[in-house]
Amino acid sequence: MLKNFINVAFRNLRKHKFYSILNILGLSIGLSCFMMISLFVLDELSFDKFHKDSSKIYRMDFQAKLNGSDFNSCKVGAPAAQAILNDYAIVEDAIRIAATGNWFIKEKGLQKTFKEENVMMADSNFFSFFTFPMIHGNPKTALERPHTLVMDETTARKMFGDDNPVGKILVLDNTTDYEVTGVYKDLPKNSHFRQNIILSVASFPRRAKNPNWVNTSFNTYLKFQDGVNAEQLEANFPELIANYIGPLIQKFFGQSLEEFNEAGNNVGFSLFALEKIHLHSDKEGELGANSDISYVYIFSAVAIFILLLACINFMNLATARSAGRAKEVGVRKVMGALKNHLVNQFISEALIISFISFLIAYLLTLIFIPSFNELASKQLAMTQLFDLTYISYMLVIMFVAGLFAGSYPAFYLSRFQPAEVLKGKVRLGMKSGVLRSLLVVFQFSISIILMIGTAVVFDQLSFIQNKKLGFSKDQVLMVEDAWILDKKIETFKNEVKRNVNVKGATLASFSPVGGDTDGDLFFKTPTATTDQSRVIEIARVDHDFVETLGIKMADGRFFSKEFLSDSTAVVMNMAAAKIFGYENPVGDKIYTYGGSQEEPVVMDLKIIGVVEDFHYRSLRDNITPLLFFLGDRSGFAMFKVNANNIQQTIADIENIWIEIAPGQPFTYSFMDQKFDSMYEAEQKIGQIFSVFAILGILIACLGLFGLAAFTAEQKTKEIGIRKAMGASITGIVVMLSKNFIKLVIVSFVVAVPAAYYAMGYWLEDFAYRTELKPLTFVVVGVIAFAIAWLTMGFQSWKAARMNPVQSLREE
Repeated sequence: MLKNFINVAFRNLRKHKFYSILNILGLSIGLSCFMMISLFVLDELSFDKFHKDSSKIYRMDFQAKLNGSDFNSCKVGAPAAQAILNDYAIVEDAIRIAATGNWFIKEKGLQKTFKEENVMMADSNFFSFFTFPMIHGNPKTALERPHTLVMDETTARKMFGDDNPVGKILVLDNTTDYEVTGVYKDLPKNSHFRQNIILSVASFPRRAKNPNWVNTSFNTYLKFQDGVNAEQLEANFPELIANYIGPLIQKFFGQSLEEFNEAGNNVGFSLFALEKIHLHSDKEGELGANSDISYVYIFSAVAIFILLLACINFMNLATARSAGRAKEVGVRKVMGALKNHLVNQFISEALIISFISFLIAYLLTLIFIPSFNELASKQLAMTQLFDLTYISYMLVIMFVAGLFAGSYPAFYLSRFQPAEVLKGKVRLGMKSGVLRSLLVVFQFSISIILMIGTAVVFDQLSFIQNKKLGFSKDQVLMVEDAWILDKKIETFKNEVKRNVNVKGATLASFSPVGGDTDGDLFFKTPTATTDQSRVIEIARVDHDFVETLGIKMADGRFFSKEFLSDSTAVVMNMAAAKIFGYENPVGDKIYTYGGSQEEPVVMDLKIIGVVEDFHYRSLRDNITPLLFFLGDRSGFAMFKVNANNIQQTIADIENIWIEIAPGQPFTYSFMDQKFDSMYEAEQKIGQIFSVFAILGILIACLGLFGLAAFTAEQKTKEIGIRKAMGASITGIVVMLSKNFIKLVIVSFVVAVPAAYYAMGYWLEDFAYRTELKPLTFVVVGVIAFAIAWLTMGFQSWKAARMNPVQSLREE
């Protein structure tokens, strides 16, 4: 019986090659899209689960609210880890980790220097706490001593070739010797740790032994004993706050913890599961940029919908062709075939098409996985496609897709009554095609939603590009890591300024498109009270900062070399003036703590100017308060250059760098490019949506193409009669196409509110966002209409041009 089913199935595939090819092509594309997206989703969901005790590991986070301002950090104070271990036996182990920024590293005695950007410090139990295998060195002692480090195998090979580097001495930032004490395997790509060099925490005793609980300086991870859940420790956090942070609040604000909380403020700790960090955490102090679970949901939905579109093609074409197979059903039933035999026959055909599509989809996935990796910024390995578990899952998906696509046609065809079929009455019963109409509407609705989504994403990117930022980002060359020049940094700036193509130069600790700002407590009155105190970001800049970047003054002046007292002055943005309630801040004072943490001293700072607000963070966020100080901690040297002969200007600046800092890597970027990179995730989303929108509309059009061809085939006699009666080609094309065009219009009406809601929700992630313009929806609708018309028009035009004599003879 099974052999007969298969033989008949292949006979039908060969007999109806055109429709078979459409079905196989559509299902192949749908399954291939599903495979690639499933690899992406599985990779995203696998982050940090490779650790032996991943389910027992949590990160300790800190959150506070002061005078209406919220602060959420994934870092806590240095003493927290040891205090937790001492006070709570349910915690098995704890570790502190902190990113340390960029380092210039060279082997002692050699000139060649490497710039390493992914460096962090960690406690000595790093390799026993996490599951990162070591190749060379002792994992238990590698990070015990001060001025020791370990590196991954790629970095070791880059610096030392195939030699074992353990025992070698490296010089960091031209100042400090570090001994290489180990080499570990490259971190897995599905780890939220991305560092390739780890320094011992013991190398930074002042930071490691800082007693201040609210100085959030370490990412702290806790490992629980077996059978313990995180809620058991979180229940003790109020006690922890009272014991360790309560005294600090009393010291700095003159209030008890109860009074602090009653005033609407709060401070607390929480726990964040290691396995959820990559997709769910977006707090201050992350070790790197994480992903977002919403994109996993979006891409999963897209994968399912693309596959559904392909399955719908099969259902549509199969039911549309039912009249052509009605006699077959009738004859089989007369010859004694049972309904379940017919159902099995038609489902067998669907599963065979599904299996052939599955094989082609696997081939397509193998071909296009490198392109998908580039598109999604992933490193998905082809070997994953040959994992037996993954193949098993995909076979199940293939089977379900085939069953889903073939079930309705199978049950629909098998219910035909032989008496009616053999009398030719079945054709009358098929003219309504209500289900096919609904499926076509569903297909094009999904396709139009994807197209609108793509248009909105690119519209938002265009909005970002054209938004007035409050500073000039064009033709600003940024030399990064200028701090390595130390005392020669002013010389470098002045030498570059002598170049006729350089219009301005400034040194700063941050730039509006990157670089960290510090945060500190400031208050409006000489005594710190909770209602007058704020934690405000600060940036250290030189005298030329606003002039070079085109930032405008709203009031007062910026720092000037003519005023020596500016070393203890401050300039604020308008957001800071507003949050403190200053009406005329210039000439007024703002206060902060100086001195040591053990004996803080109130310092007063004169406000000399207010700059207009400018965007120094992503447009996802509102502009927040910012204070400027005159300082020499300069990570960036920024130069406003002429657009003419820009390559020569870069070469001139590099030559000056080499002359002042021989052997040090020269790295630069342009501010506008750096700005664009801040929205790389959105750009990737736009590109991915574009690809899947095109594939979605392609699959939908394949189905429409087949239905149009079938409709033309069914109406061959009618077309011949109409032409014999004098009907024009245009009239026949309109007659054949109008019903499908109506369905596309209905699809547009259905898609618009769904897309409006979905993209409105996506845009809410941006504090500054474009409007959902009616024109965007209209343009997408016109494009969808045009594509559908061209798809159907070709078949309709082809049918309309047939010789009526030939049409009538065939009938």
